[in-house]
Amino acid sequence: MGTMSDLVISVENLSKSYLVGHKVDRRPGRGYATLRDSIERSVRNLTRKAVDVVRGRQVVQGDQVQEFMALRDVSFDVKQGEAIGIIGRNGAGKSTLLKILSRITEPTAGRVRLRGRVASLLEVGTGFHPELTGRENIFLNGAILGMTQREIRKRFDEIVAFAEVETFLDTPVKRYSSGMYVRLAFAVAAHLEAEILLVDEVLAVGDAEFQRKCLGTMSQVARGGRTVLFVSHNHAAVRSLCTHGLVLRNGVATPKQDVASALDEYSSGRQVGLAYSWRRPAAENAPVTRFDSIDVRLDGVQPKHRLLCHAVATWERAGRPALIAVDVLDRNLSTIMQALPKVEPFIGGAPGTYSIDLIIDLPPLIPGIYALEFWIGPNNLETFDHVRQELVIEIDDSPSPGRSFSHTPDHGYIVPFSTVSVQRAGDVLLPAFSAK
Repeated sequence: MGTMSDLVISVENLSKSYLVGHKVDRRPGRGYATLRDSIERSVRNLTRKAVDVVRGRQVVQGDQVQEFMALRDVSFDVKQGEAIGIIGRNGAGKSTLLKILSRITEPTAGRVRLRGRVASLLEVGTGFHPELTGRENIFLNGAILGMTQREIRKRFDEIVAFAEVETFLDTPVKRYSSGMYVRLAFAVAAHLEAEILLVDEVLAVGDAEFQRKCLGTMSQVARGGRTVLFVSHNHAAVRSLCTHGLVLRNGVATPKQDVASALDEYSSGRQVGLAYSWRRPAAENAPVTRFDSIDVRLDGVQPKHRLLCHAVATWERAGRPALIAVDVLDRNLSTIMQALPKVEPFIGGAPGTYSIDLIIDLPPLIPGIYALEFWIGPNNLETFDHVRQELVIEIDDSPSPGRSFSHTPDHGYIVPFSTVSVQRAGDVLLPAFSAK
């Protein structure tokens, strides 16, 4: 615990619960719902919602209401100049924590103390008005962060140059691509004089060059004495940027620790159990184009394993068709390869549910645990949905028959096929291979 003079963020016993509604289509003991059942259900729901409004409670759609704890009794302190990586699976409570710190949502219990102005980048376009131009949104977003017009003008040219949107500066941002949107949003958040910078996974929207620029800027921000809280599934970025880490599991936080220890703790926890199936949680705020479920299994034997993948994806409304990609990650959650079956969008577009079967010929992998990530989007710069590290598989056998000593990841995870020929000096040399 630090002294109050150097603490920038103090979180004490923080909890957040949501009410989640579920629709019941059939009456118990029947295979169908009658008109009378529907009318009775509507009356009950209307009465319950009226009571919730009178009592000032959250109004929830659905026939049955369930409490969901997004955060449970979370406590930690952050000193000035620290860069904290918030690590955890989807649904662990990372984004909820940042929304509370950004004052977007109120906690159910506990309290947060912040010293200084907060700049946050939680979702693409947060704090932007779609009808206003890029220029107008820079001033709007700066004003929301508490900056004066003089302060904004002082940094205006730097913001525009960093975002690389000069040509479209006077175009309404509703016409921006998601990549342009996030470039401008990050440029505003990073260049205005806020003492605390909160960044969620939105950097994944940008291209690789822009992500490097963002990480470089956040490093400069942290070295300049400002405080950074960074949520990312890119653990290489977390390791290089952050000084400390906080691991969240099902809304419960481990004590703050150095970033290497936090990443090791998360990785070891991931390896406890394998997960060959994934279903979207009912409580999750799902995108309109999304994965609903994913199942995988290994087929064949070393060194010719195949990964059989079955995914179900939904388009709630008409939109653009999409590509699918599958990343394979090592035990440190670094991507070692990606499968991209087609380079042009070929899935969906019309409203409906789509069944996707994908077969991946795996290279010879050393024994160990591997995580999988499934991505769907219209092009390589835009994302509809991304299921990160929810599926975990295990390779049991060595890809090298007869190998008597164990593999280690120090020499890589893929064992390429190779041949060799040896001749003694002085003998007639025979070619090991010939080129035609």
